[in-house]
Amino acid sequence: MQNTITRRTFIATSTAATVGALSRAQEDTPTLKTTLKKALVLGRQNEKGLEQLKTAGFDGYECGDWNVAPDAAAQARKLAQSHGIEIHSVMRGWCQFNSGDQTKVDADIASVEKALRASQAYGAGALLVVPCRTGGMPIPQPWEFDIEMDAKTCHITRVVDGDNSKFQKYIDVHNQSTDASRKAVERLIPVAKEAGVVIALENVWNNLWVKPEPFAAFVKSFDSEWVKAYFDIGNHVKYALPEEWIRALGKSIARCHVKDFRLNENGQGGKWADIRDGSVNWPLVRRELDALDYNGWLTIEGSGGLSMDERGKRLDLICAGK
Repeated sequence: MQNTITRRTFIATSTAATVGALSRAQEDTPTLKTTLKKALVLGRQNEKGLEQLKTAGFDGYECGDWNVAPDAAAQARKLAQSHGIEIHSVMRGWCQFNSGDQTKVDADIASVEKALRASQAYGAGALLVVPCRTGGMPIPQPWEFDIEMDAKTCHITRVVDGDNSKFQKYIDVHNQSTDASRKAVERLIPVAKEAGVVIALENVWNNLWVKPEPFAAFVKSFDSEWVKAYFDIGNHVKYALPEEWIRALGKSIARCHVKDFRLNENGQGGKWADIRDGSVNWPLVRRELDALDYNGWLTIEGSGGLSMDERGKRLDLICAGK
């Protein structure tokens, strides 16, 4: 599972593909068989916000307001639809499914149940859930990970090449978190099925499932149409190439967040960047999604320094494979 493409090579090729973002509009349009929908992450929108979203060319938005009654969510859906806008997903975010306090686990499961019902009322097809996170012990740097795992249990057996004794506590916590998260999500599947809303799992710098194969194995281990992955393209750059994540997750990808990250020259660490200004090779990402027959949503999260119109234009280029 070790990355065979060096980070330095990634930087060189990705930078060449991303510099001069707007000038890419002059490139020949590639042949693509899929059509993507454009969205932003927002709170519940009023008339003015929906008009701005539509004018900027967006098809919908992902709603960050999950803790609402179904009636309120239904009203937001009706208002959005009157402007030709879809609320396609809802962001529940961090949970504590790996907590040692069962009352916290039960409370978060109940909150996700509420979010699933709100998502149904919003008309959303997916609910973003981060099962848990961990930290506070020695953990490899992103570029140090070299993971081996048990395919049956999704337990990791090593995290770096060589001596792993320094990271044994992390390995143990990682496996406990995997088991606890599976139990919690399995309890939620009947509610998701009833609501008709996919539980879209995301790993967001939570120190768990940090490489494509372990995350893909965890998501697919549920063997359920109601549990899939929410793939954040920018979040994963410091761990592995975005295209590697897409290939590993495959058809289990329910939604994609559009975000960018610029790696340092040595490939170790980096910083956030506006979309198309970082290290992501967007034309390649688009081709990989097309190869999966992904006719889904691309939702910008971040790049708030850009105007809504500018974010829309940049997302248009990504959708066009440029």
